[in-house]
Amino acid sequence: MAETFLNIGVILLQIVIVLGVVLGHVAYLTLAERKVLSFMQDRLGPMEVGPHGLLQPIADGLKLFFKEDIVPAGANKFIFSIAPIISLVPALIGFAVIPFNEAATGPGGIIHPRITDINIGILYILAFSSVGAYGILLGGWASNSKYALLGGLRSAAQVISYELTMGLSIIGVVLLSQSLSMVDITMAQKDHWNILFQPVAFVLYIISALAETNRIPFDLPEAESELVAGWFTEYSGMRFAFYFLAEYANMIIVSSVGAILFLGGWHAPFHFMETNAPFYMISPFIWFILKVYFILFFFIWLRGTVPRLRYDQLMKLGWKIMLPVAFVNLIVTAIVIYWLK
Repeated sequence: MAETFLNIGVILLQIVIVLGVVLGHVAYLTLAERKVLSFMQDRLGPMEVGPHGLLQPIADGLKLFFKEDIVPAGANKFIFSIAPIISLVPALIGFAVIPFNEAATGPGGIIHPRITDINIGILYILAFSSVGAYGILLGGWASNSKYALLGGLRSAAQVISYELTMGLSIIGVVLLSQSLSMVDITMAQKDHWNILFQPVAFVLYIISALAETNRIPFDLPEAESELVAGWFTEYSGMRFAFYFLAEYANMIIVSSVGAILFLGGWHAPFHFMETNAPFYMISPFIWFILKVYFILFFFIWLRGTVPRLRYDQLMKLGWKIMLPVAFVNLIVTAIVIYWLK
């Protein structure tokens, strides 16, 4: 009985730590994005709150917490209230199967560097990411606003269009690793990263991830010049903050999945770096974080340099170019693997 309570306590502690780390990274990712965009535009960005603006995310959080929470006239109050939560919770649940390291720590190796390892880990993440899209669609519908409704409909169409391509790009990796477990996929890249064998799939995954997270150049659901702010036009206060947290949490999780599927997860760039000085002193956790932030920086860099696509261009790219290319890449991968075996 004592061992059962101890295991439950350890799991709860791991959940609290992972959620704390993720929410901390979400808060400071907003500051990092503002700083990077500022440097690209030859200005300093937030500098007033704390040294070099380091306390700006805390000030922004307090501001949203104390803001008036407005519900528009004619809105469906229940759905309007729970829609941001439907977006946020699936984004956070996905981190349960993200492995940050290989080795367990603590007394007797009781603390594992992941909450759990299930044999359908990648399907688990795809399933919950799909649920998050309902939060956007419902929030747009329940707001009783044409701008919000159009933003929600655009987001739903965009997710359906690009999730197919994302799934097909991931299947190639699954064929190479012969597993759906995130840990097994990472372990299979001990000698060679999957990006060496699946470069096309990696490009398709990154483009699909941008579309799934509604990032520029695929931010049509919240296009300011057309739809004010899209599906969250009518949101304010903490409900707006939940949507904001969901977007950045989704950015981190698609970057984490990209690092695990294509960039070796916690492994060093070259195998000798894991055994020879001075690189062996770098923790596998640090390698993982560097890869995640490399992808996140790419997302931010695109926001500062690439213009927004038109909606017809977005659909044409997804259905007429990326989907056929993903099919061809998958078929070629399957034939090569069958031939080599």
